[in-house]
Amino acid sequence: MLALRLVRGARPWTLLRRLSVACAIAVAGFLLLSALGYGLAHPRDSGDASVRLLWCLVPLAAAAQFAAAVARTETPPRQPSALDTAGVGAARLPLLAAGSTAVTGAFGSALALLVFLQLRGGSGRLPFDGAAADVLGGDRPLPAAAVLTLLCLTPAVAAGASALAVRSRARTGSRTTEAARAAAMSGLPWGAALTATGITVVALARRSAPVKGGDAALLPLPGTVDGSPPAVLGGWLLAAVGLVLAGPGLAHLCGRLISLGRPGALRLLSGRVLQQEAVRVGRPLGVLCAVASGALAAAELYGTAPDGGARAFGPLTALGAALVVCCATASALTAATACRAERAPVTATLLRLGAPRGLLRGAAALRGAVLLAVLAPVTWGVGVLAALPLHQAVG
Repeated sequence: MLALRLVRGARPWTLLRRLSVACAIAVAGFLLLSALGYGLAHPRDSGDASVRLLWCLVPLAAAAQFAAAVARTETPPRQPSALDTAGVGAARLPLLAAGSTAVTGAFGSALALLVFLQLRGGSGRLPFDGAAADVLGGDRPLPAAAVLTLLCLTPAVAAGASALAVRSRARTGSRTTEAARAAAMSGLPWGAALTATGITVVALARRSAPVKGGDAALLPLPGTVDGSPPAVLGGWLLAAVGLVLAGPGLAHLCGRLISLGRPGALRLLSGRVLQQEAVRVGRPLGVLCAVASGALAAAELYGTAPDGGARAFGPLTALGAALVVCCATASALTAATACRAERAPVTATLLRLGAPRGLLRGAAALRGAVLLAVLAPVTWGVGVLAALPLHQAVG
């Protein structure tokens, strides 16, 4: 009940963030229901239906990660507040965040069900009634238990991710500079090792699996040919997790790169801030790099048809890809906005001391430029290397 009251009494900007989370959960739920509908409409194509359902885990993870980023942003640093008076201390904050996300997710799941039933047909004279009945199994009855399970899956995963994110934030609280450096750099070697392992696994899977139907046969998108070896998807997953783990370390290294030598006020301010916030902004940036590298690898594999023309993607594949990209971008922007809000007292102090606003804007621009200059080549390299073994299968 407290979570519902907090949702109703939130500020407009907070409501907009939660509405975005609800939309992300709705799209992920709709994709899960679409995989179920495809399985009902094509009972003999169980392999293709399984591939569609497997690929739905990627948008599901993206929606959960975005929900966790929003919940972490809405949870202030640990300090006495009115919630302590109400009996909501550090131990109950994760439960409160999970409840708020569950309420938002329930709204998104209901919206997904309405759109799914509308496209299947049978709801009357509303627009787009039955527009995708042949693909979503409009002529077959829906299993109520399966529909309920899929609708509850996305809010449950998002609520769990939100609780874990808030719990970790409540435990860490405000860090010193040395603790922030240790936390940021601890994941860099593991991330590099996982990324290299993932690329190696993809190369080994290409050598051990026969290629039938072109390079896309090794890792089919929903609606393409069957027979994908699990090692290929596992290799890409390892590479993506490696980039996420290495994100804070790379961001911290960018801060140290800015502060090398004898920095002036601009470089010193920009580098120290980036080192201090490396963990907070590095994780979403790592997710964004993983998504971008996956998009590059997918473009290498699926961008060209065997006859040399453009390969057409289905609407559900495009919808899932758009959801993943939007969630990753929104998570990075949310983390950057939260860091800026937490720096507001320091910024105000600098302005009172006479620091020009141009100095602060220049420091922010320098941080963004250095991050782009370092992370863009890393993302491009991982994407190309992850697709190279599969692309050579038809070379």
